[in-house]
Amino acid sequence: MPLLQMLKVARENWLAIWAKSSFERDVYGSRLFLRDVVVCNSPDSVHYVFVERHENFQRKSPQHRHALIPLLGDGLFVSDGPLWRERRRVVAPVTHVSRLPELAPAITEAAAERREQWHNLPPGPVDVLAEMGHLTAEIICRTIFGRALGRDAAGEVVAAFAEYQAQIGQTDILSLFNLPDWFPRFRGRRVHDAARRIHKVVDGLIAGILDGEQQGEASLIRAMSEAKVPGTDRPMDRTAFRNEAIVLFMAGHETTANTLAWALFMLSQDPASAERLAEEVQGALGDRVATLADMPNLPFTRAVVEETLRLYPPVPLLSREALGPDRIGDRPVRKGTIILVCPWLLHRKPGLWDQPDSFIPDRFLPGAPKPPRHAYIPFSTGPRICTGQHLGLAEATICLAALAGSFRLTLEPGVQVMPVARLTLRPGETLPMRLTPR
Repeated sequence: MPLLQMLKVARENWLAIWAKSSFERDVYGSRLFLRDVVVCNSPDSVHYVFVERHENFQRKSPQHRHALIPLLGDGLFVSDGPLWRERRRVVAPVTHVSRLPELAPAITEAAAERREQWHNLPPGPVDVLAEMGHLTAEIICRTIFGRALGRDAAGEVVAAFAEYQAQIGQTDILSLFNLPDWFPRFRGRRVHDAARRIHKVVDGLIAGILDGEQQGEASLIRAMSEAKVPGTDRPMDRTAFRNEAIVLFMAGHETTANTLAWALFMLSQDPASAERLAEEVQGALGDRVATLADMPNLPFTRAVVEETLRLYPPVPLLSREALGPDRIGDRPVRKGTIILVCPWLLHRKPGLWDQPDSFIPDRFLPGAPKPPRHAYIPFSTGPRICTGQHLGLAEATICLAALAGSFRLTLEPGVQVMPVARLTLRPGETLPMRLTPR
Protein backbone atom coordinates (compact mmCIF):
# COMPACT_ATOMS: atom_id res chain seq x y z
CA MET A 1 0.00 0.00 0.00
CA PRO A 2 1.10 3.62 -0.40
CA LEU A 3 2.50 4.96 2.87
CA LEU A 4 -0.39 7.29 3.81
CA GLN A 5 -2.98 4.63 3.01
CA MET A 6 -1.03 2.08 5.08
CA LEU A 7 -0.93 4.43 8.09
CA LYS A 8 -4.67 5.05 7.80
CA VAL A 9 -5.37 1.29 7.70
CA ALA A 10 -2.97 0.66 10.60
CA ARG A 11 -4.87 3.11 12.81
CA GLU A 12 -7.96 0.90 12.51
CA ASN A 13 -6.35 -2.55 12.37
CA TRP A 14 -2.65 -2.92 11.78
CA LEU A 15 -3.01 -6.65 10.94
CA ALA A 16 -4.48 -5.54 7.61
CA ILE A 17 -1.22 -3.98 6.37
CA TRP A 18 0.78 -7.19 5.90
CA ALA A 19 1.23 -8.85 2.51
CA LYS A 20 1.34 -12.63 2.15
CA SER A 21 5.11 -12.43 1.63
CA SER A 22 5.48 -10.80 5.07
CA PHE A 23 4.86 -14.17 6.74
CA GLU A 24 7.65 -15.84 4.74
CA ARG A 25 10.53 -13.35 5.06
CA ASP A 26 13.20 -13.37 7.80
CA VAL A 27 14.54 -9.83 8.33
CA TYR A 28 13.41 -6.90 6.23
CA GLY A 29 12.70 -3.21 6.58
CA SER A 30 11.83 0.14 5.09
CA ARG A 31 11.92 3.83 5.90
CA LEU A 32 8.76 5.56 7.13
CA PHE A 33 9.23 9.31 6.75
CA LEU A 34 12.44 9.95 8.78
CA ARG A 35 12.51 6.70 10.78
CA ASP A 36 13.87 3.27 9.83
CA VAL A 37 11.69 0.24 10.62
CA VAL A 38 13.06 -3.33 10.68
CA VAL A 39 10.89 -6.46 11.00
CA CYS A 40 12.49 -9.51 12.66
CA ASN A 41 10.62 -12.65 11.63
CA SER A 42 12.96 -15.53 12.34
CA PRO A 43 13.90 -17.32 15.58
CA ASP A 44 17.54 -16.23 15.18
CA SER A 45 16.72 -12.55 14.75
CA VAL A 46 14.25 -12.65 17.66
CA HIS A 47 16.95 -14.23 19.85
CA TYR A 48 19.45 -11.57 18.80
CA VAL A 49 17.15 -8.62 19.55
CA PHE A 50 15.33 -9.86 22.66
CA VAL A 51 18.07 -11.92 24.31
CA GLU A 52 21.61 -11.49 22.98
CA ARG A 53 21.40 -7.70 22.49
CA HIS A 54 18.63 -6.99 24.97
CA GLU A 55 20.42 -3.97 26.46
CA ASN A 56 20.46 -2.18 23.11
CA PHE A 57 16.86 -3.11 22.24
CA GLN A 58 15.15 -2.95 25.64
CA ARG A 59 13.25 0.32 25.08
CA LYS A 60 9.69 0.03 23.80
CA SER A 61 8.95 1.89 20.58
CA PRO A 62 7.67 5.49 20.73
CA GLN A 63 4.32 4.23 19.43
CA HIS A 64 3.84 1.85 22.36
CA ARG A 65 5.21 4.27 24.94
CA HIS A 66 2.95 7.15 23.93
CA ALA A 67 -0.09 4.88 23.65
CA LEU A 68 0.35 3.56 27.20
CA ILE A 69 2.01 6.27 29.29
CA PRO A 70 -1.26 8.14 30.01
CA LEU A 71 -2.59 4.96 31.62
CA LEU A 72 0.51 3.20 32.97
CA GLY A 73 2.87 6.07 33.79
CA ASP A 74 6.29 4.52 34.35
CA GLY A 75 4.96 0.94 34.74
CA LEU A 76 6.93 -2.10 33.61
CA PHE A 77 5.36 -2.18 30.13
CA VAL A 78 6.95 1.14 29.17
CA SER A 79 9.95 1.68 31.48
CA ASP A 80 13.53 0.64 30.71
CA GLY A 81 17.04 0.91 32.14
CA PRO A 82 17.63 1.05 35.92
CA LEU A 83 13.98 1.84 36.73
CA TRP A 84 12.78 -1.21 34.78
CA ARG A 85 15.32 -3.46 36.53
CA GLU A 86 14.31 -2.10 39.95
CA ARG A 87 10.58 -2.60 39.36
CA ARG A 88 11.07 -6.00 37.74
CA ARG A 89 12.86 -7.25 40.87
CA VAL A 90 9.87 -6.16 42.97
CA VAL A 91 7.07 -7.37 40.67
CA ALA A 92 8.47 -10.62 39.18
CA PRO A 93 8.39 -12.61 42.46
CA VAL A 94 4.78 -11.49 43.03
CA THR A 95 3.55 -13.34 39.91
CA HIS A 96 6.07 -16.20 40.09
CA VAL A 97 4.80 -19.72 39.45
CA SER A 98 5.38 -20.51 43.15
CA ARG A 99 2.50 -18.16 44.06
CA LEU A 100 -0.06 -20.00 41.95
CA PRO A 101 -1.40 -22.18 44.80
CA GLU A 102 -2.56 -19.15 46.80
CA LEU A 103 -3.98 -17.28 43.78
CA ALA A 104 -5.63 -20.15 41.88
CA PRO A 105 -8.65 -20.55 44.21
CA ALA A 106 -9.94 -17.17 43.02
CA ILE A 107 -9.79 -18.47 39.43
CA THR A 108 -11.76 -21.61 40.26
CA GLU A 109 -14.31 -19.59 42.23
CA ALA A 110 -14.93 -17.07 39.44
CA ALA A 111 -15.10 -19.79 36.75
CA ALA A 112 -17.68 -21.70 38.80
CA GLU A 113 -19.76 -18.54 39.25
CA ARG A 114 -19.69 -17.80 35.52
CA ARG A 115 -20.67 -21.37 34.66
CA GLU A 116 -23.64 -21.11 37.02
CA GLN A 117 -24.66 -17.78 35.50
CA TRP A 118 -24.57 -19.32 32.02
CA HIS A 119 -26.92 -22.09 33.18
CA ASN A 120 -29.40 -19.41 34.28
CA LEU A 121 -29.27 -17.25 31.14
CA PRO A 122 -32.48 -16.87 29.09
CA PRO A 123 -32.48 -18.31 25.55
CA GLY A 124 -30.77 -16.23 22.88
CA PRO A 125 -27.29 -15.18 21.74
CA VAL A 126 -24.64 -14.17 24.25
CA ASP A 127 -21.70 -11.84 23.56
CA VAL A 128 -18.93 -14.24 24.52
CA LEU A 129 -16.21 -11.60 24.09
CA ALA A 130 -17.90 -9.37 26.68
CA GLU A 131 -18.54 -12.38 28.93
CA MET A 132 -14.85 -13.33 28.88
CA GLY A 133 -13.89 -9.73 29.56
CA HIS A 134 -16.02 -9.63 32.71
CA LEU A 135 -14.86 -13.07 33.84
CA THR A 136 -11.14 -12.36 33.53
CA ALA A 137 -11.57 -8.88 35.01
CA GLU A 138 -13.16 -10.40 38.10
CA ILE A 139 -10.33 -12.91 38.34
CA ILE A 140 -7.53 -10.39 37.95
CA CYS A 141 -9.20 -7.93 40.33
CA ARG A 142 -9.58 -10.66 42.96
CA THR A 143 -5.98 -11.85 42.54
CA ILE A 144 -4.49 -8.33 42.48
CA PHE A 145 -6.64 -6.79 45.20
CA GLY A 146 -8.14 -9.79 47.01
CA ARG A 147 -11.59 -11.32 46.75
CA ALA A 148 -13.47 -8.82 48.92
CA LEU A 149 -12.30 -5.61 47.25
CA GLY A 150 -11.76 -6.92 43.74
CA ARG A 151 -15.29 -8.20 43.16
CA ASP A 152 -16.76 -4.68 43.22
CA ALA A 153 -14.07 -3.01 41.10
CA ALA A 154 -14.08 -5.25 38.05
CA GLY A 155 -16.97 -3.71 36.12
CA GLU A 156 -15.77 -0.11 36.43
CA VAL A 157 -12.20 -0.91 35.37
CA VAL A 158 -13.34 -3.07 32.43
CA ALA A 159 -15.57 -0.34 31.04
CA ALA A 160 -12.91 2.34 31.41
CA PHE A 161 -10.20 0.19 29.85
CA ALA A 162 -12.42 -0.65 26.85
CA GLU A 163 -13.00 3.08 26.34
CA TYR A 164 -9.26 3.79 26.62
CA GLN A 165 -8.33 1.15 24.06
CA ALA A 166 -11.01 2.33 21.64
CA GLN A 167 -9.82 5.95 21.77
CA ILE A 168 -6.03 5.81 22.02
CA GLY A 169 -3.97 6.18 18.84
CA GLN A 170 -1.12 3.78 18.07
CA THR A 171 0.69 5.12 15.05
CA ASP A 172 2.28 8.25 16.68
CA ILE A 173 3.11 9.94 13.38
CA LEU A 174 5.26 12.53 15.19
CA SER A 175 7.83 9.91 16.18
CA LEU A 176 8.19 8.88 12.52
CA PHE A 177 9.48 12.42 11.93
CA ASN A 178 12.00 11.90 14.80
CA LEU A 179 10.32 14.46 17.04
CA PRO A 180 11.48 13.93 20.66
CA ASP A 181 9.43 12.29 23.41
CA TRP A 182 8.94 15.61 25.20
CA PHE A 183 7.15 17.12 22.20
CA PRO A 184 3.43 17.25 23.16
CA ARG A 185 1.18 14.52 21.74
CA PHE A 186 -2.49 15.36 21.36
CA ARG A 187 -4.82 12.95 23.11
CA GLY A 188 -8.56 13.39 23.22
CA ARG A 189 -10.48 14.16 26.40
CA ARG A 190 -12.03 10.68 26.42
CA VAL A 191 -8.57 9.09 26.66
CA HIS A 192 -7.70 11.13 29.74
CA ASP A 193 -11.16 10.61 31.26
CA ALA A 194 -10.84 6.82 30.90
CA ALA A 195 -7.35 6.85 32.44
CA ARG A 196 -8.58 8.97 35.36
CA ARG A 197 -11.47 6.57 36.00
CA ILE A 198 -9.06 3.65 36.23
CA HIS A 199 -6.60 5.58 38.41
CA LYS A 200 -9.36 6.56 40.83
CA VAL A 201 -10.61 3.00 41.30
CA VAL A 202 -7.13 1.49 41.60
CA ASP A 203 -5.90 4.19 44.01
CA GLY A 204 -8.87 3.47 46.27
CA LEU A 205 -8.26 -0.27 46.21
CA ILE A 206 -4.57 0.10 46.97
CA ALA A 207 -5.37 2.44 49.86
CA GLY A 208 -7.76 -0.17 51.25
CA ILE A 209 -5.01 -2.76 51.29
CA LEU A 210 -2.04 -0.63 52.37
CA ASP A 211 -4.01 1.14 55.10
CA GLY A 212 -4.97 -2.17 56.68
CA GLU A 213 -8.66 -2.43 55.78
CA GLN A 214 -8.16 -5.90 54.33
CA GLN A 215 -6.13 -8.26 56.48
CA GLY A 216 -4.85 -11.76 55.89
CA GLU A 217 -6.14 -12.32 52.34
CA ALA A 218 -3.79 -13.26 49.51
CA SER A 219 -3.41 -10.56 46.87
CA LEU A 220 -0.69 -9.39 44.53
CA ILE A 221 -0.78 -5.86 45.96
CA ARG A 222 -0.24 -7.19 49.47
CA ALA A 223 2.70 -9.23 48.22
CA MET A 224 4.17 -6.15 46.50
CA SER A 225 3.68 -4.10 49.67
CA GLU A 226 5.85 -6.57 51.55
CA ALA A 227 8.67 -6.38 48.97
CA LYS A 228 11.41 -3.77 49.27
CA VAL A 229 12.87 -1.68 46.45
CA PRO A 230 16.30 -3.25 45.73
CA GLY A 231 19.08 -1.57 47.72
CA THR A 232 16.66 0.03 50.20
CA ASP A 233 14.50 -0.92 53.17
CA ARG A 234 11.37 0.75 51.74
CA PRO A 235 8.50 -0.43 49.51
CA MET A 236 7.42 1.28 46.29
CA ASP A 237 5.52 4.55 46.63
CA ARG A 238 1.78 4.57 45.95
CA THR A 239 2.03 5.95 42.43
CA ALA A 240 4.37 3.09 41.55
CA PHE A 241 1.94 0.64 43.16
CA ARG A 242 -0.87 2.04 41.03
CA ASN A 243 1.13 1.91 37.80
CA GLU A 244 2.25 -1.69 38.36
CA ALA A 245 -1.24 -2.76 39.46
CA ILE A 246 -2.66 -1.41 36.18
CA VAL A 247 0.09 -3.22 34.24
CA LEU A 248 -0.91 -6.45 35.97
CA PHE A 249 -4.57 -5.78 35.28
CA MET A 250 -4.01 -5.03 31.59
CA ALA A 251 -1.72 -8.03 31.15
CA GLY A 252 -4.00 -10.40 33.02
CA HIS A 253 -7.44 -9.23 31.94
CA GLU A 254 -7.56 -8.19 28.30
CA THR A 255 -5.09 -10.77 27.00
CA THR A 256 -6.70 -13.74 28.76
CA ALA A 257 -10.20 -12.60 27.82
CA ASN A 258 -9.24 -12.48 24.16
CA THR A 259 -7.54 -15.88 24.36
CA LEU A 260 -10.64 -17.48 25.87
CA ALA A 261 -12.95 -15.83 23.32
CA TRP A 262 -10.77 -17.03 20.44
CA ALA A 263 -10.57 -20.55 21.93
CA LEU A 264 -14.36 -20.80 22.28
CA PHE A 265 -14.75 -19.54 18.71
CA MET A 266 -12.21 -22.06 17.37
CA LEU A 267 -13.94 -24.92 19.20
CA SER A 268 -17.26 -23.83 17.66
CA GLN A 269 -15.65 -24.29 14.24
CA ASP A 270 -14.09 -27.68 15.13
CA PRO A 271 -16.75 -29.91 16.75
CA ALA A 272 -14.38 -32.90 17.00
CA SER A 273 -11.95 -30.92 19.17
CA ALA A 274 -14.84 -29.51 21.21
CA GLU A 275 -16.15 -33.02 21.98
CA ARG A 276 -12.65 -34.26 22.75
CA LEU A 277 -12.16 -31.43 25.25
CA ALA A 278 -15.54 -32.07 26.88
CA GLU A 279 -14.76 -35.77 27.24
CA GLU A 280 -11.42 -34.96 28.86
CA VAL A 281 -13.05 -32.56 31.31
CA GLN A 282 -15.84 -35.01 32.18
CA GLY A 283 -13.37 -37.84 32.74
CA ALA A 284 -11.00 -35.77 34.88
CA LEU A 285 -13.47 -33.62 36.83
CA GLY A 286 -17.03 -34.89 36.54
CA ASP A 287 -19.15 -31.87 37.43
CA ARG A 288 -16.40 -30.07 39.38
CA VAL A 289 -14.61 -26.93 38.22
CA ALA A 290 -10.87 -27.53 37.89
CA THR A 291 -8.40 -26.50 40.54
CA LEU A 292 -4.66 -26.01 40.08
CA ALA A 293 -4.11 -29.64 41.14
CA ASP A 294 -6.20 -30.82 38.16
CA MET A 295 -3.99 -29.17 35.53
CA PRO A 296 -1.89 -32.30 34.75
CA ASN A 297 -5.14 -34.16 33.95
CA LEU A 298 -6.22 -31.60 31.32
CA PRO A 299 -3.48 -31.85 28.65
CA PHE A 300 -5.78 -31.41 25.65
CA THR A 301 -7.57 -28.43 27.23
CA ARG A 302 -4.22 -26.74 27.79
CA ALA A 303 -3.14 -27.66 24.24
CA VAL A 304 -6.25 -25.89 22.90
CA VAL A 305 -5.20 -22.78 24.86
CA GLU A 306 -1.63 -22.93 23.53
CA GLU A 307 -2.71 -23.49 19.92
CA THR A 308 -5.10 -20.54 20.28
CA LEU A 309 -2.19 -18.43 21.56
CA ARG A 310 -0.24 -19.44 18.45
CA LEU A 311 -2.94 -18.52 15.95
CA TYR A 312 -4.24 -15.45 17.79
CA PRO A 313 -1.45 -14.11 20.04
CA PRO A 314 -3.07 -11.57 22.39
CA VAL A 315 -0.22 -9.09 21.85
CA PRO A 316 0.49 -9.66 18.16
CA LEU A 317 3.10 -6.89 17.81
CA LEU A 318 6.18 -6.40 20.02
CA SER A 319 8.14 -3.27 19.26
CA ARG A 320 11.47 -1.84 20.35
CA GLU A 321 13.68 1.18 19.64
CA ALA A 322 17.42 0.78 19.02
CA LEU A 323 19.34 2.72 21.68
CA GLY A 324 22.49 2.61 19.57
CA PRO A 325 23.76 1.41 16.17
CA ASP A 326 23.76 -2.34 15.61
CA ARG A 327 23.50 -5.03 12.94
CA ILE A 328 20.75 -7.67 12.67
CA GLY A 329 21.99 -10.39 10.36
CA ASP A 330 23.30 -8.56 7.29
CA ARG A 331 21.20 -5.46 7.90
CA PRO A 332 22.84 -2.42 9.55
CA VAL A 333 20.65 -0.72 12.17
CA ARG A 334 20.90 2.94 13.06
CA LYS A 335 20.22 4.44 16.47
CA GLY A 336 16.48 5.16 16.78
CA THR A 337 15.41 2.40 14.39
CA ILE A 338 12.06 0.85 15.29
CA ILE A 339 12.31 -2.96 15.57
CA LEU A 340 9.13 -5.00 15.10
CA VAL A 341 8.77 -8.61 16.24
CA CYS A 342 5.32 -9.83 15.24
CA PRO A 343 4.04 -13.08 16.79
CA TRP A 344 1.17 -12.73 14.29
CA LEU A 345 3.70 -13.34 11.48
CA LEU A 346 6.14 -15.61 13.30
CA HIS A 347 3.48 -18.02 14.60
CA ARG A 348 2.15 -18.57 11.07
CA LYS A 349 5.46 -18.71 9.22
CA PRO A 350 5.74 -21.53 6.64
CA GLY A 351 8.79 -23.66 7.40
CA LEU A 352 8.50 -23.16 11.15
CA TRP A 353 5.05 -24.74 11.43
CA ASP A 354 3.33 -27.63 9.68
CA GLN A 355 0.02 -26.33 8.28
CA PRO A 356 0.65 -22.92 9.89
CA ASP A 357 -2.89 -21.58 9.39
CA SER A 358 -4.66 -24.68 10.73
CA PHE A 359 -6.01 -25.22 14.25
CA ILE A 360 -4.15 -28.34 15.45
CA PRO A 361 -4.03 -28.52 19.27
CA ASP A 362 -2.15 -31.85 19.13
CA ARG A 363 1.04 -29.99 18.25
CA PHE A 364 1.15 -28.84 21.90
CA LEU A 365 0.37 -32.14 23.61
CA PRO A 366 3.02 -33.67 25.88
CA GLY A 367 5.51 -35.60 23.79
CA ALA A 368 4.83 -33.69 20.56
CA PRO A 369 7.87 -32.16 18.80
CA LYS A 370 8.60 -28.72 20.22
CA PRO A 371 8.75 -25.71 17.88
CA PRO A 372 12.14 -24.04 17.38
CA ARG A 373 13.18 -21.83 20.27
CA HIS A 374 11.85 -18.28 19.85
CA ALA A 375 9.40 -19.41 17.14
CA TYR A 376 6.55 -19.39 19.69
CA ILE A 377 6.50 -16.24 21.83
CA PRO A 378 2.92 -15.43 22.94
CA PHE A 379 4.35 -14.01 26.20
CA SER A 380 7.39 -12.41 24.52
CA THR A 381 10.84 -13.80 25.38
CA GLY A 382 14.14 -12.79 26.94
CA PRO A 383 14.46 -10.57 30.04
CA ARG A 384 11.15 -8.80 29.28
CA ILE A 385 9.11 -12.02 29.08
CA CYS A 386 5.72 -11.70 30.78
CA THR A 387 6.10 -12.40 34.50
CA GLY A 388 2.53 -13.73 34.71
CA GLN A 389 2.65 -16.31 31.92
CA HIS A 390 2.10 -19.30 34.26
CA LEU A 391 -0.81 -17.55 35.98
CA GLY A 392 -2.34 -16.71 32.58
CA LEU A 393 -2.02 -20.26 31.25
CA ALA A 394 -3.55 -21.72 34.41
CA GLU A 395 -6.40 -19.19 34.33
CA ALA A 396 -7.22 -19.82 30.67
CA THR A 397 -7.12 -23.61 31.09
CA ILE A 398 -9.33 -23.67 34.20
CA CYS A 399 -11.90 -21.28 32.68
CA LEU A 400 -11.97 -23.07 29.31
CA ALA A 401 -12.50 -26.42 31.03
CA ALA A 402 -15.39 -24.99 33.09
CA LEU A 403 -17.21 -23.40 30.14
CA ALA A 404 -16.39 -25.52 27.06
CA GLY A 405 -16.66 -28.63 29.22
CA SER A 406 -20.23 -27.72 30.22
CA PHE A 407 -21.63 -26.02 27.10
CA ARG A 408 -21.65 -26.39 23.34
CA LEU A 409 -21.13 -22.98 21.75
CA THR A 410 -22.44 -22.15 18.28
CA LEU A 411 -21.64 -18.98 16.38
CA GLU A 412 -24.73 -16.90 15.66
CA PRO A 413 -25.74 -17.40 11.98
CA GLY A 414 -24.50 -14.72 9.61
CA VAL A 415 -21.72 -13.48 11.91
CA GLN A 416 -18.27 -13.06 10.36
CA VAL A 417 -15.38 -13.14 12.79
CA MET A 418 -12.32 -11.11 11.79
CA PRO A 419 -9.21 -10.41 13.89
CA VAL A 420 -8.75 -6.76 14.79
CA ALA A 421 -5.57 -5.50 16.46
CA ARG A 422 -5.31 -2.23 18.33
CA LEU A 423 -3.48 -2.66 21.62
CA THR A 424 -4.48 -6.34 21.68
CA LEU A 425 -5.87 -8.88 19.20
CA ARG A 426 -9.66 -9.22 19.46
CA PRO A 427 -12.26 -11.15 17.41
CA GLY A 428 -13.94 -7.89 16.38
CA GLU A 429 -16.01 -5.86 18.81
CA THR A 430 -18.53 -8.58 19.74
CA LEU A 431 -18.74 -12.38 19.49
CA PRO A 432 -22.41 -13.46 19.55
CA MET A 433 -22.81 -17.19 20.25
CA ARG A 434 -25.56 -19.51 21.49
CA LEU A 435 -24.99 -21.74 24.51
CA THR A 436 -26.36 -25.28 24.82
CA PRO A 437 -25.77 -27.14 28.10
CA ARG A 438 -24.10 -30.52 27.61
